[in-house]
Amino acid sequence: MKDWTIQALFTLDETLARPLLEKYTYPWEALPEIGDFIVKLGETLSPEEYEERENHVWIAKSAKVAPTAFIGSNVIIGKDAEIRHCAFIRGNALVGEGAVVGNSTELKNVILFNKVQVPHYNYVGDSILGYRAHMGAGSITSNVKSDKTLVVVKTPEGEIPTGLKKFGAILGDLVEVGCGTVLNPGSIVGRESNIYPLSMVRGVIPARSIYKKQGEVVEKR
Repeated sequence: MKDWTIQALFTLDETLARPLLEKYTYPWEALPEIGDFIVKLGETLSPEEYEERENHVWIAKSAKVAPTAFIGSNVIIGKDAEIRHCAFIRGNALVGEGAVVGNSTELKNVILFNKVQVPHYNYVGDSILGYRAHMGAGSITSNVKSDKTLVVVKTPEGEIPTGLKKFGAILGDLVEVGCGTVLNPGSIVGRESNIYPLSMVRGVIPARSIYKKQGEVVEKR
């Protein structure tokens, strides 16, 4: 099973986005559909469990949302999630159950599985973060190449064109990203892998690995 496939990366029972993701082989194929999927899904959510607001926003009644947080359009905030002071959820965002979106963290066109933590000064755009994935303080996804060309995924078997101009990163279940790390466009981090702080990541990082720096990736023992 290849590390960059949906089947290898995620436990689909841990997200409301399962019906969207299980349609595809590669996770980035779902990115253009996130907004429309959220609107359709939101209309099926129980009004006893979710409060519907304007601009296609549904917030679980058990979620904690700071009054200073901004929530745009096409957003679902899952049960027991925590949206902290000055979080900026621009839109097209599915925040999983028990997830944490922290101070000054910005989300845009994302799926956060259950229990994801992006708690301190993170930017997550055009990305999917698997179950219990955690991004350390100041770590970000870079979602547009500097030359504005379309993003490709660089795998050990060759490059895969995505057809996308905007594509940040995919983090598998239980990934830990160290503080101050930049995940370059099209980065894929396999499940249960760890990224050292202050790293600059690109390409595919195998599952159950430790990324120390470019060219130095070791298998977990």
